[in-house]
Amino acid sequence: MKVVIAAPSAAGQLDGVQRHALNLARCLLKRPEITRVHLIVAPWQRKQAMDILLGDTSGTRLQLHAVTVRNTSLSRNFWFYTQLPKLAAQLESDIVHLAYPMPIARRSFRCPLVVTLHDLYPYDIPENFGFPKVFFNRAALRQCLSSVDAISCVSRSTYARLQDLEPRLADKKAVVVYNSVETQPRSEPLPSPFLKFNGAPFLLCVAQHRRNKNLLLALRIFQRLLASHKAESQSCPSHMLIVGIAGPETSLIKRFVSRAGLTDRVTLLSGISDEQLQWCYRNCSAMLAPSTIEGFGLPVAEALLAGCKVVCSDIPAFRELGGDHCSFIPLDTHAEEAFADAIGTVLGGDRQMPLAMPQLSPAFIAESYLRLYRSLLPAVSAIGAAYPSRFITAEERRHLS
Repeated sequence: MKVVIAAPSAAGQLDGVQRHALNLARCLLKRPEITRVHLIVAPWQRKQAMDILLGDTSGTRLQLHAVTVRNTSLSRNFWFYTQLPKLAAQLESDIVHLAYPMPIARRSFRCPLVVTLHDLYPYDIPENFGFPKVFFNRAALRQCLSSVDAISCVSRSTYARLQDLEPRLADKKAVVVYNSVETQPRSEPLPSPFLKFNGAPFLLCVAQHRRNKNLLLALRIFQRLLASHKAESQSCPSHMLIVGIAGPETSLIKRFVSRAGLTDRVTLLSGISDEQLQWCYRNCSAMLAPSTIEGFGLPVAEALLAGCKVVCSDIPAFRELGGDHCSFIPLDTHAEEAFADAIGTVLGGDRQMPLAMPQLSPAFIAESYLRLYRSLLPAVSAIGAAYPSRFITAEERRHLS
């Protein structure tokens, strides 16, 4: 089976979509039934993809393609709509998997199409896109979801939101397949970007600078911690590290840090390596995740796998991943105080042990996607005739999910 993963996006640094595409490629290569994986990226994503995939033992089964496209919404949309069908035909793909929703010309493809649905932010958090751009994002999202043969929701929370918005599509073609999240090997040496901490306890946030990540609340919580009696404790974080790509909230974040006099206490980082990110999880006092809404919550999963204490907002996606292993705080009028109290509580507790999450393992995710792909491919009869592709039945969907 030949699978094309289409992942050109605007981000020049590693974000959730790119992580998903790279992890998906690595998962699929664990199955001998997958004879070839073609990973399609933009030119500005090629080096990073190569660095992360370097050392893959699959040989020629994995091929990386950097396509010619400019980094504008119009150019990327045009490429997905006009050039992806041609490339898929040229590569003789059996399945085309879109790493995220983009406009597509369904009739131009000769094989089934799958899209990963990470969230429904154009409807749930329009501030992330701005007006009137958000209306174009909504139209592109609906066009893609209506056109593909299957929708892979990264969580039951995302599936439930799709059910609310488009029940017909959710019932007809949506399944739940989690993001693959691997346990990373330990790396003890202190990476250079963090030498300034010099052993000082720090609070960690891993989030893009977007409205739903609620980073301004995170900063107020940190400010409250510093101002409270907890600051006298040696275990109380004296620094805060925010790891994430710049975005619409960056200027507000920097302004808050400056006006609050936290310039020497708060560090903004982006573009760090997986090794450095793992060091953050394993060495921080706790990870803070006060998001208002999430589709999956990758940092929470990564933190739990690394044995990191997690204090997060009480939202469905985090509950789905964290179970009883996180401190959940409602986002009400007392959230700031409640978060600060919860951080003080977890700092005084026992060390968190790394959590086993087999439902996110590459082997489990690879098997889930293989079943999904097989359900979309034409069935072959005993005499060699192919039956048309069909949609997944409700019983099959429950089995896949």
